[in-house]
Amino acid sequence: MTPRHRPFPPSRRAVLAGVPAAALAAAVPGRAASAAPVPTRAIEPTRAIEPTGRTDAFGPHAAYWFPESVPDGEPDPGVVWRSLLDYVPEDDPDLPYNTATVPLADRPPSTGARVQSLVSFAPTSGNPSQGAPDASSYAFTDWALVEELVFWGGSSFEGLILAPNAPVVDAAHRNGVPVLGTVFLPPAAYGGDLRWTRELVQRDGTGGYPVADKLAQVATAYGFDGWFINAETGGGDRALAEDMRGFLKHLRAAAPLRITWYDSMTVDGGIDWRNRLDDRNEPFFHDADGPVAHSMFLNFDWTAQGLADSAERARGLGRDPYELWAGVDLEANGTGTRVDWDALFGAAREGTVSIGFYRPEWTHTSLPEDAGPEEFHRREQRMWHTGEGDWPGVAAHVEGRAPAVAPPFATAFNTGHGLRYAVEGSVLSEGEWSHLGVQDVLPPRRWTIRGGRAHVAFDFAEPYHGGSCLKVSGIGAEPTEVEFYPLALADAGPVTVELVHRGAGVGAEVGVGGRWLAARDAGEARGDWRRTRALVPAGTEPGTLTVRLSADDPGDGGAVWRLGLLRVTKDGTAPPPPPSGARVEDSRPTGEDTAELRLRWNPARGARHYELVDAAPDGPVLLGATATPAFHVRELRRRGNEPHARLEITAVGHDYGRSAAAVLRHRW
Repeated sequence: MTPRHRPFPPSRRAVLAGVPAAALAAAVPGRAASAAPVPTRAIEPTRAIEPTGRTDAFGPHAAYWFPESVPDGEPDPGVVWRSLLDYVPEDDPDLPYNTATVPLADRPPSTGARVQSLVSFAPTSGNPSQGAPDASSYAFTDWALVEELVFWGGSSFEGLILAPNAPVVDAAHRNGVPVLGTVFLPPAAYGGDLRWTRELVQRDGTGGYPVADKLAQVATAYGFDGWFINAETGGGDRALAEDMRGFLKHLRAAAPLRITWYDSMTVDGGIDWRNRLDDRNEPFFHDADGPVAHSMFLNFDWTAQGLADSAERARGLGRDPYELWAGVDLEANGTGTRVDWDALFGAAREGTVSIGFYRPEWTHTSLPEDAGPEEFHRREQRMWHTGEGDWPGVAAHVEGRAPAVAPPFATAFNTGHGLRYAVEGSVLSEGEWSHLGVQDVLPPRRWTIRGGRAHVAFDFAEPYHGGSCLKVSGIGAEPTEVEFYPLALADAGPVTVELVHRGAGVGAEVGVGGRWLAARDAGEARGDWRRTRALVPAGTEPGTLTVRLSADDPGDGGAVWRLGLLRVTKDGTAPPPPPSGARVEDSRPTGEDTAELRLRWNPARGARHYELVDAAPDGPVLLGATATPAFHVRELRRRGNEPHARLEITAVGHDYGRSAAAVLRHRW
């Protein structure tokens, strides 16, 4: 919970709102002015219009670079211009704060159309590595419907190459979703310069591609999965296009990375958005030697015939047509965007090609200022599941895929942001926060309910652990079944399913593999939260973990039941050991009785995440939570005349078991 990032910058549409249409058309490479010009549908830059207001780099931020040379002049306040060729991971003080720690989970393969999601979580500069003290964030949770996520950004005013921050990668990896960084070479009208394209694909004395090697090095060091290459600077020639293809092939060979190529540059080196796979752009996707890029993002102005032809062309190359993403621009209108769903899915239930969503964070950026997390998640539910108007909901067409959960596993239904932060039923912070790195693996289906008229939603008012719990409303006397997770039972041993819940007069049973098991009372958890347990016998078939609810006296509106923790364990599961080597790496006073700190420690075996507390004399105060063994404390406040602050770091296991605290002190 580190520095709050500044508001999102205006889109290119907003920046150019006052530009006459003819002037806009003339300014964009490859588009001629006319009496009725058609605006380009190129992917838009995310220029940081407002300064960050931060002139130092004490708090770690997502990293960004130019390929080699930087612009003329001086950067805006808070922006640091860097050359990627000069980057050395071992010399980077922010590397521990930016490195993802969660390995990419396995999940079932896809059998049809998939979704690539291009998301701008924050501006290129000033994008905090460790979350923010603000619940207003794009806390995406529908990972089961996404094949891969692109951490979208880059601008000619900050840097063209943007590496994903650790919280996003950690959340995605828990759900089996790879994350790509962005290489953005913008049109000249938006600050692009062909020299940056030439620097990106430059050769060294041995014929290698040094910037490609650096990109591979960054992805490996930071723990993410590849790069989205978006070359839109006009003026190139056939030789430059050949260098670009060589660069892509070298990057692919340099490390096991995923590469997406954007439909922009063509084989003659010019920029011409083809909106389909054809002979002008195919060599960036596949050539005589085999695959070049792993996938291609087709520009937004595709047609039904163009997609059908592209799919057929891909199959003729021996490639999967679902490695082509048909671009859908959601930035302006979100679920109100007109999409030719028949072109995508009319001919075949599994789809013609895959879908590339550009800026689906519309569900967040278009919210009214006074809207809370509940409204954001209602919008997400409509976009990804239930649909609204002419928007069918992504789940209507795309198969949801999620890793099966296995013991030890637990979820507090924590979405990665909230209005407060609770630990085992006690609220330790009443402040807003966001940090996707501590987001739980959430149920892949939202929501599969059988029987009754119950409604399920995330609740941010009464979390048990983290910032949210699950609220089931409208429970009646007729049983209601709510599906949660695919459950893997690897061996014959018994498994315990534990529920921590509140809601008088509601009975709960646990279902696995076609069997219903009584959830027996195991005593108070804390306050009104109760603990019940069901034993899954040895030999039970794997299946979907389900809870069946019914109310003794539901009344007219039905009963309300909150689920604060769902835990799946086996005998012998132990909590993680306490972190070792805890230390204050650096500190800086920010006022007479306040300071910000950079903390480091050694990873604890079996830790899912870490929680940091100021053990103040008047009661513990939460400083933050993170999945990385490094954290930036935005503000530590002195209590009275205490000579030092006592800081405690607790490792939280995959079943939410807690270690003893590692203690370190900061002297005032």
